Amino acid sequence: MPLDDYSVSDFRAGPWTRPVYRRGSGPAVIVIHEIPGLHPLVVAFADRLVEAGMTVFLPSLFGTPGRPLSKGYALQTIATVICIRREFAIWNGGRTSPFVDWLRALARQAHADCGGPGVGAVGMCFTGGFALAMATDPSVVAPVLSQPSLPLRKSQASEIDASPADVACVRERFQREDLTVLGLRYRSDKLVPDARFERYRAELGDRFEAIELEDTHARQGTGFDPHSVLTIHLPESGPGKEAETRTIGFFRQRLGLA
Repeated sequence: MPLDDYSVSDFRAGPWTRPVYRRGSGPAVIVIHEIPGLHPLVVAFADRLVEAGMTVFLPSLFGTPGRPLSKGYALQTIATVICIRREFAIWNGGRTSPFVDWLRALARQAHADCGGPGVGAVGMCFTGGFALAMATDPSVVAPVLSQPSLPLRKSQASEIDASPADVACVRERFQREDLTVLGLRYRSDKLVPDARFERYRAELGDRFEAIELEDTHARQGTGFDPHSVLTIHLPESGPGKEAETRTIGFFRQRLGLA
């Protein structure tokens, strides 16, 4: 099973408690799964981080940990997430999801446990933008936004799921500490429109590094349109695989391993 090599414990902060799976040694990276949940391809990406010398923390926010991906499972999870929308800023931009407070607390705990210069964090799809708002916490030094899909409204294409205050805090901190954020997407992805990445560039300037892929760079035959850069659509070679290599290298550099 995908998570057999991981220890698991509940982590509580504020009103929320979620299971967190952990494996590896070295500085910490929090991998925040995409819809529908902590599926095997997310775990496989985390395994590669472990092989690269890091401790991974895999919080399970929704879905069934380890359950394989399917379209039916994805639709079921979307319905569930919409029902708990108070935890997440799903529809309108300019807001940081309340649940990010829990993730910031997890980052502080992971840093205390693992040491090093700080913690890496990567969000995917529904959680893709969370790592940016997490970076208001001093423990987070390597945020990665993989196919950040919130807010979902088409009319909010140029919006991001972080409050103006949090964005300003991150911008000032990144300038002061010489940090950057990495963003990944497929150019054709309707859930991650051009205007959203332009907004990141406008807000963060040269502190935002974008990797934008073509459909031909995606792994074929998945049954899903190109979307999940580090998991479902990760190919074995070419620019798509190089995006993962850059992501792992980004973590290693910022966490003092390279």
